[in-house]
Amino acid sequence: MPVKIVTDSTADIPSELVQELGIEVVPLKVRFGTEEFLDGIDLSAEEFYKRLVDGPTLPTTSQPSVGEFVEVYERLGKDANGILSVHVSSKLSGTFNSARQAAEEVSARGEASSRIEVVDSRQASMTLGLMVLWLAREAAGGAGVDKLTVLAHDLIGRGEFFVLLDTMEYLVKGGRVGKGRAFIGGLLSIKPMIILRGGEVDELAKERTRRRGIARLIRTATEFGPVDDLAVLHSTTPDEAQSLANELAAMLPKGRRPIISRAGSVIGTYAGPGALGVSLLRSPSNN
Repeated sequence: MPVKIVTDSTADIPSELVQELGIEVVPLKVRFGTEEFLDGIDLSAEEFYKRLVDGPTLPTTSQPSVGEFVEVYERLGKDANGILSVHVSSKLSGTFNSARQAAEEVSARGEASSRIEVVDSRQASMTLGLMVLWLAREAAGGAGVDKLTVLAHDLIGRGEFFVLLDTMEYLVKGGRVGKGRAFIGGLLSIKPMIILRGGEVDELAKERTRRRGIARLIRTATEFGPVDDLAVLHSTTPDEAQSLANELAAMLPKGRRPIISRAGSVIGTYAGPGALGVSLLRSPSNN
């Protein structure tokens, strides 16, 4: 049996690709008041964003427990030639630590016949998703844990994720950036743009209008070229995402098209409605 690839729901991989490649996705949790939902399972994107905008309270999120990862590793380890578990940046979530503790626990008890490797992607959303898709395809082709782990670390160094936000409100209330930046952004009525650097949220740019923000997304993507893979992420604007994907399609090798993905409830909790982002993997020659 091939090596099994495990990730978490912040990867925002379209469900059809998850099923096609046999990827195991461990869901994070989203809580509205006393109601708790599994990301991507218990709550549709439409219902989530409606609650996010119209609800009386903003949601909170939490990582999977160590026990939930233990169950996954024990189940998959029965008939896999190893497990590679790749997760959202440890600087953004405790998910990686839960996975690592679970792997150590399963290995210490001797209850898994398969080797388990856990990797911190230092990324989020579809940049993590693109990495996982590459790894799953290699695993399906027979690659072993050692080769896949080396590839995972190579892909980490090639990943980029940057997003145009409609507002900083959700990032601030979720505790992911300082309040001062959000105050300045609101005062100037700008459209904030963020980028992940070293696994953390950093400022990319400030643009006065959404149109200029989208132009900056295109320019930034071009500056990171050449690329091997690319995805466009949106929270509530599918037409904009399709248009942006069309603009960026020429960056990909011939015959490839950008993946279009919708931000799930965990990423959406912090990005908010109107978020539009680009995930890409730079070509090795561009490192």
